Amino acid sequence: YFAAGLLRTRLLLFAGMFVLAALLWTPALVGLSALFGTQIANALETYQTYATRTLIIAALTVIVVLRLLIPLCSTRGRRLLATTWARLTRWEYWPRWALYAPVVPYILWQALRHRSLTLFTSVNPGMPGGGLVGEPKHLILTRLAQAGDAIPPWILLPPSPGDAKDALGDFCEAHHLTWPLVLKPDIGERGSGVQIIRSLEAAERYLERAKGPVMAQAFVPGVEFGVFYYRLPDEPKGTIFSLTGKEFPTVVGDGTSTLEALILNHPTTVGMTRWFLGAHADRLYDVPASGEEVLLAELGTHSRGSIFRDATALRTPALEAEIDRLSQCYDGFYFGRYDVRVPSEEDLQNGTGIHVIELNGAAAEATSMYDPRYSIWSAWRTLIRLWRILYTIAAANQARGHRPDSIGTVLHLLRTHHRAVRGHVSP
Repeated sequence: YFAAGLLRTRLLLFAGMFVLAALLWTPALVGLSALFGTQIANALETYQTYATRTLIIAALTVIVVLRLLIPLCSTRGRRLLATTWARLTRWEYWPRWALYAPVVPYILWQALRHRSLTLFTSVNPGMPGGGLVGEPKHLILTRLAQAGDAIPPWILLPPSPGDAKDALGDFCEAHHLTWPLVLKPDIGERGSGVQIIRSLEAAERYLERAKGPVMAQAFVPGVEFGVFYYRLPDEPKGTIFSLTGKEFPTVVGDGTSTLEALILNHPTTVGMTRWFLGAHADRLYDVPASGEEVLLAELGTHSRGSIFRDATALRTPALEAEIDRLSQCYDGFYFGRYDVRVPSEEDLQNGTGIHVIELNGAAAEATSMYDPRYSIWSAWRTLIRLWRILYTIAAANQARGHRPDSIGTVLHLLRTHHRAVRGHVSP
């Protein structure tokens, strides 16, 4: 009826078509009912009995066809299935709740043993919440100011995009900086929202999309390491618990394969294939020249594609002395991980040329445990050792008069952190 009106069909023509259709369908329906009505009614009764199971089987069949059989018919689909399988079976790609679930009982036992659910916040009295979450990066770098040249130039930008752009220009001029620069949320985690910016236009886009305070930092080239450090409050020197080398994966062009094909066939990054395809979506169909290297990741974050290797064998007395010097520049810091860049491994071992990119507190991990050579059991042992050390330091600080934060304060930090992370700019 609607179509007839829309097309301005004449009344007599429409009535004739309607009568013709009725002459066809009425006998057909009556005849089919007379011939097969009883069988159909019986079939419907049987269907009602088995409907739920039938629908479940049908839904599972559709899922298997769409998610498994169809992807198996293409190279890209097979590779993405391998990525999904790797993320399910390789623990280093598990979500944090799955990784930490077996460790939570030990943490609760430590809390009961020390009769305080929030004692851990005393591990670093110089950080909000001990560095659990929500510690502003600019506050931490301000308190590391005495470390001198080890801290690359940085600035906390104004909230207005226009003012931030002007402040960024003044910052670059004052420190004689050129592109690239690093822009990052002042409150964040695991590299969320961190970007290496290579032009003014890219910086403007970042600032327009940012929904919270943003820091600008000079870009430091070189190799990146994670250095986990702790010091007991009554001891004059601290210890490097672990060292993590961070590899930035690359693909090498052959002159015929697209970047997408090179990413799909990369031998060691199968767990991050989807991430790399998304991060390089604007040039997946480019064909790199033969021998051309394309960097897939350039931030030292596991969740952003970097490969972590245990580099604790590189630890030297000179390195420990330098990290201890940096740490004692920060009043109230005893436990956490530095993310640093150095010109070379030799500089790291000599304790020279170290630039601190970030410092994390109570929630920091000894990221060497993410080395693909290690098992989940090794990771759990590492986490338990770290929490044992954390509570030992926190208890010592409490004995020295540092009161833990209240539960209300911790919940406020968690809420603030959650809101901040939700507003981060996607890469």
